[in-house]
Amino acid sequence: MPSSIKDLYQRALQRLGWIGPLAVRLVVGVAFFFDGRGKLGNLDKVTDYFGNDLHIPLPHANAVFVSVVELVGGALLVVGLGTRISALLLAGTMAVAFVTAILPHADSVIDLFSTIELTYLAIFAWLIVGGPGQASIDYLVSRRGHRARA
Repeated sequence: MPSSIKDLYQRALQRLGWIGPLAVRLVVGVAFFFDGRGKLGNLDKVTDYFGNDLHIPLPHANAVFVSVVELVGGALLVVGLGTRISALLLAGTMAVAFVTAILPHADSVIDLFSTIELTYLAIFAWLIVGGPGQASIDYLVSRRGHRARA
């Protein structure tokens, strides 16, 4: 019995559902990995920016923390390991960046919605809620856990 086009379409989407989360994790993860690596290589400059321009307390400690979170969190997003925790920590860094670096200089709400920081926050919210997708170590570990309990 031939399937309807709608059924074929829905099955295709279910089979390809892993592509979206993987693409987002790869693009964002690689970007944050290299950004964190760059910050670690220029800690004096990042510390100065955090302290003098953004007035973040304990600028050196926070520069090191943010750099490591971006480096390690980005790498973990790429492979899909600890995705929700990594996304939560990265969302925290983006929330601070949004409040300290973007919000004070925004002239309108439109300025806020056109920032990469807000885009990253939305992506991290999606990864926290939706998870890493099927092309991830997290997914493989969760399947193995389900099989072991069965």
